[in-house]
Amino acid sequence: QAELGINEHHQNEVVSYMRFARFKRGMCLKTVDSCFQDLKDSRLVEETFTVDEVIDMLDGLQSVVHSEVESELINTTYTNVLLLRQLFSQAEKWYLKLQTDVSDLENRELLDQVAEFEKSEYTSSNKKSTSDPIKPKLAPLNEGGSELLNKTVAYLQEENEKLKTRLRTIETQATAALDEKSKLEKSLRDLQMIQGDQKNNANQDITELENKVAALKSQFEKTLNDTTANQKFLEEDLVTTKHNLLKVQDQLSTAEKELEKKFQQTAAYRNMKEILTKKNEQIKDLRRRLSK
Repeated sequence: QAELGINEHHQNEVVSYMRFARFKRGMCLKTVDSCFQDLKDSRLVEETFTVDEVIDMLDGLQSVVHSEVESELINTTYTNVLLLRQLFSQAEKWYLKLQTDVSDLENRELLDQVAEFEKSEYTSSNKKSTSDPIKPKLAPLNEGGSELLNKTVAYLQEENEKLKTRLRTIETQATAALDEKSKLEKSLRDLQMIQGDQKNNANQDITELENKVAALKSQFEKTLNDTTANQKFLEEDLVTTKHNLLKVQDQLSTAEKELEKKFQQTAAYRNMKEILTKKNEQIKDLRRRLSK
């Protein structure tokens, strides 16, 4: 199957739009065919016609087909504008500025690639059963629930970064404490050497130094224990925050799926149905006019 160089979700959205465009194209072609068929049924009832009569019939057919094709092209343009509006609205929710390159719309290589993709997709879709569920439509992100979830995720990510910064600070402090411990142990070894050399003459001084070292060591161990406990608490808090972030992301995914289910209740669906109804009325009116 031909690929368009986008992820699976966006490719599914492209397939959905191409199916819509194929349906609209088929409706337009059926309308053009019906114009010719109406001409055959209403005007071609005699065996011979004059040149003026043939010209008159062709002029009338040209006018009807021209009007129908022009109306469909205008409607296609408006439909594409609405599609771009949906994409831009979603991008603006994330403070993005999208850009388009109109010159690529006439790139024959890219157009051939899209045509090949449509052909392969249409061939593969014909092999599927008609009971396959319809793929979800593009849902706007302008609902309050989704926006709140997005803000919550952003807040949790910011808190996560803050916790990481605090953890790095604690690690730096712990490293400094370990360095201090090494220095104290070295001092203790030096004092023990002095104690061995001057045991008889400096017992009192050595005892005071040992007491001082012991006090410093005790204080260091207490500081190290406090630092370790604080680091453990921060790590547990970080794990809890990550769990909350995953939970919020799951809630966001569920909310998006619920919004997608409401597509057929949106104004876009009702507008499409109203356009089809008006189109059918126009066809009936054209038939009546041709019959007259």
